[in-house]
Amino acid sequence: MKSPPRILAIAGSDSSGGAGIQADIKTVTMLGGYAMTAITAITAQNTTGVQGVETLSEAFVLAQVESCLSDIGADAIKLGMLGSADIAQALAGRLDSFAGGIVFDPVMVATSGAVLADQATIAGFAALMDIATLVTPNLPELAALTDMPLGNVDEIGVAAHALAARHDVSVLAKGGHGGGARVVDILVAPGGEAVVFDDARLPSEHTHGTGCTLSSAIATLVGHGQALPHAVRLARQFVRAAIENAPGFGSGNGPLGHQAVRSLN
Repeated sequence: MKSPPRILAIAGSDSSGGAGIQADIKTVTMLGGYAMTAITAITAQNTTGVQGVETLSEAFVLAQVESCLSDIGADAIKLGMLGSADIAQALAGRLDSFAGGIVFDPVMVATSGAVLADQATIAGFAALMDIATLVTPNLPELAALTDMPLGNVDEIGVAAHALAARHDVSVLAKGGHGGGARVVDILVAPGGEAVVFDDARLPSEHTHGTGCTLSSAIATLVGHGQALPHAVRLARQFVRAAIENAPGFGSGNGPLGHQAVRSLN
């Protein structure tokens, strides 16, 4: 029997289970991976917003990472909410020699609008983008990381190319925050090659944790050995299916239905 890919998710905890580490574990498990975690912060959170955040020390975050990598090891790593600039810098130093894929979701703001990264933490993202395989910014995050206009698909592509060239990393510019009836995501490789994914927008308010789910799905599929464009394609299908199967919980932006989605790998 083939062993499952070992996926280490480094992110914050969502007490309501819709995003963060909880979404990562569900996603990795549903896609046939073995989920491990290093928690950066603990949030009191639900579908209406984030009521509180407690950030762990960088030393304890690194201790969790070391416990996993020194014993079980990992085939891919997903990075989500980091919690502080010190954690970002510490992780960049520790993971610089990691041989597997690193998928970095540069979380700045929760779906509810709560700020999850201050300016110092965002500044620390650069070192992590330098060592990542893929960075998955949504449009507000891409704007913050590039300070470039994103008024249309062409401008989004230009900004994604600029970020990819600056950090020698593949960039998936996620168009979910854009307007219109369709969601256009653009995957750009450091060398300039681009793949466009274009789907009809789903009419749902149950989108809490979509970014966490997408990035952990890509990491799991990369861990399975999928080429990056195909991993992104399958991960997007997984997220869409999870939105379509959302259980309808909560009075705000509800969680996805990870458990209702059949494995895609």
